[in-house]
Amino acid sequence: QVQLVESGGGLVQPGGSLKLSCGMSVSIRNFDVIDWYRQAPGQQREFVASIDTGGFSRYQHSVMGRFAVSRDDKEHMVYLQMNNLKSDDTAVYYCHVNLYDKDYWGKGTQVTVSS
Repeated sequence: QVQLVESGGGLVQPGGSLKLSCGMSVSIRNFDVIDWYRQAPGQQREFVASIDTGGFSRYQHSVMGRFAVSRDDKEHMVYLQMNNLKSDDTAVYYCHVNLYDKDYWGKGTQVTVSS
């Protein structure tokens, strides 16, 4: 059973930074790609960023240049560094993996950007 646990969310002012973490109960090497998604109130869940086993990353256009995804294979962790945060970034952020055609999600961590 794959378990994902996100942490690092909180309340931050516009222009501020947060670093989210995603810990997993199995080896990170099980997954070809690890994603970050987010869901704002009343909105559908949307892709934010991903990183593959080679360290190649992809980003949603609205976060490019502000967010950076990274991974630590020794610690089985994935991170999302978020800089220059905007009110539109307010959402619950989720870590996601797919293993043998089954999707696994964490419970999410709330990020609120407000003055």
